[in-house]
Amino acid sequence: MFARERAWEMDHIADARWCDALVVAPATANILGKMAHGIADCPVSTLYLACEKPTLVAPAMNHSMWRHPAVQANVALLRARGAEFAGPGEGRLACGEVGYGRMSEPAEIAEALAWLLGAASSLAGKRVLITAGPTREFLDPARCLTNPSTGKMGYALARQAARRGAVVQLVSGPTALDAPAGVERICVVSAAQMLEAVQARFADCDIAIFAAAPADFRPAVRAEHKVKKHEAGEAIRLERTEDIAAWCGRNRRADQILAGFAAETRDTEANALEKLRAKNLDFIVANDVSRPDIGFAADENEAALLCRDGRRVALARQSKEAMAGAILDTMLPVAPNG
Repeated sequence: MFARERAWEMDHIADARWCDALVVAPATANILGKMAHGIADCPVSTLYLACEKPTLVAPAMNHSMWRHPAVQANVALLRARGAEFAGPGEGRLACGEVGYGRMSEPAEIAEALAWLLGAASSLAGKRVLITAGPTREFLDPARCLTNPSTGKMGYALARQAARRGAVVQLVSGPTALDAPAGVERICVVSAAQMLEAVQARFADCDIAIFAAAPADFRPAVRAEHKVKKHEAGEAIRLERTEDIAAWCGRNRRADQILAGFAAETRDTEANALEKLRAKNLDFIVANDVSRPDIGFAADENEAALLCRDGRRVALARQSKEAMAGAILDTMLPVAPNG
């Protein structure tokens, strides 16, 4: 780690500054754990911590080890921090067993690296506005109307857009997530605040993605103090909130690209297409949130990306981080000056 001709140089720092990308192949369960938890006790783990360039990881291990919850938690953590993964694939493993855990072939890793380096500048100079998370509509200081959205999909989109060189503004409702690196986060609570934040920034963006789940209704009256149970009536009078995506669709420029999400529990794609047309969007992601494995709070998603021009792009079940990249890559060919 310190064997440089110039004594003051350190390998893990000098190499991290020199490279264009970091490829960890093969990536064992051990090194994945060190990378995920910031342990710097070997050349690979110290280089990873010092490197601020795109990172590609090619896992290789026994299939039982790959499926272990601890390994999958480490993979999810690394993905959330921006690492991309190549594989693993299915095949004969070093131990003689067959299953998922086989390292991708060198040609596949090289192809993934070429994509990673190309993707790093595919949105350079573009201004991207993204909404994420739920909103809270308060009945009184102690109670509110909200929904189970965690913001994971919107935050993944913000992270992936920033990695592609975009200037990203993320208007976020209340979540437990950290702001993605390189992203300007604007925190709001209510649907009205989210609308106001979007309206203030919409004219300057090239691409707007509405991944938030703002409330459709709010209490018509907000009590100043907590309403006691014996004082409350049997009904709460509600009023509609303004649809943020629809407002932007009415006020868009011809060169702006707009994408929305349709979280449905039945007739998913039919309802999504109706929203795409009604709100004047270019794309909409239709996903079935009635399934707990791909719905709110899940780390994975499965959806269909429906396009204004009639195309339908199937988004197979994958991590929300990977899906965010796939959504952006589909949008890029029609992005302003794209």
